Amino acid sequence: MDIDKYDVLSLNIDEIKNILCDIGEKPYRANQIFKWCHNSFAESFNEMSNIPKGLKNQLNNIIYFPKMNIAERFLSKKDNTIKYLFEIENNNIIESVFMRYEYGNAVCISTQAGCKMGCSFCASAIGGFERNLTAGEMLLQVYKMQKDSGLRVSNIVLMGSGEPLDNFDNTIKFIELVSSKDGVNIGQRHITVSTCGIADKIYELAKKKFQINLAVSLHAPNDAIRRKIMPIALKYSFREVLEAAKEYAYITKRRVTFEYALISGINDSDECARELSFEMKGFLSHVNLIPVNNVAEKNYVKSSEKKVKHFADILRKNGVNTTIRRRLGSDINAACGQLRRGYKKPDEV
Repeated sequence: MDIDKYDVLSLNIDEIKNILCDIGEKPYRANQIFKWCHNSFAESFNEMSNIPKGLKNQLNNIIYFPKMNIAERFLSKKDNTIKYLFEIENNNIIESVFMRYEYGNAVCISTQAGCKMGCSFCASAIGGFERNLTAGEMLLQVYKMQKDSGLRVSNIVLMGSGEPLDNFDNTIKFIELVSSKDGVNIGQRHITVSTCGIADKIYELAKKKFQINLAVSLHAPNDAIRRKIMPIALKYSFREVLEAAKEYAYITKRRVTFEYALISGINDSDECARELSFEMKGFLSHVNLIPVNNVAEKNYVKSSEKKVKHFADILRKNGVNTTIRRRLGSDINAACGQLRRGYKKPDEV
């Protein structure tokens, strides 16, 4: 990463035009460069056959291509899910997942190297926070997986390592670029942003009036439980998060999904299910139940399959739209943070 240069994948067409105008070049070249980057997935100006050599040399002095290499690749024998560990600049490791569904191919990408949030059931923050990813580095995960798999990506979930709304500006830029009609043109309704509940940023996101899906990691029906497992709850109360989500649904007319990881003996009681049912009434919402992933560094145990189904039944009987997440890639630790934290570079072995 060169802080004195522009990340080409993070630039929209108008921004490229401005750079070209500043060096006395024709603005129409911006469309050519953008299409090379976002349709042909070029990784250097040398690949751009219709760009003059002199201009390439000029641009190399002011623009850089983010670097990302596949450090490791894991293919699930159960469902063909592919888990990627990518090495980015500054020797940071991030992870992404490619998943096959009947409706198309979905990818889960990271927005940060590491995470600050420290949710006690999640492995992403165990190694600490390293840095935000640029919008270009988010896009590059999608492009690398699409090129490696040979399959078109139709859905994107920002639910890998990191908190998207803690990297707000780059997340917004990513959404604008990946949904651009001049780029890969993935519809905003096929993009999901997951947040642990940064309430003020949910309001900011709502004002953008994107047609993306918002998923809020709730994981508890009240403050008492939520504060035990999610440090962010000490800053934003359960009520503040819920009100922000309601406002998002009201402004965008988009249903909000509440992620709820079931932890045995912590948040999976019948009382929790009834309390959560009460809180979900009256607005466009949906609860997605997740059997919590086992993390060696934590003592939590996931709820039994029977318990998960019983919890779902209570929600449904109380009129709450509820699903149980299908676990993909369980044999390759496809959940966020699980592989990254255990990865050792060759020179560390």
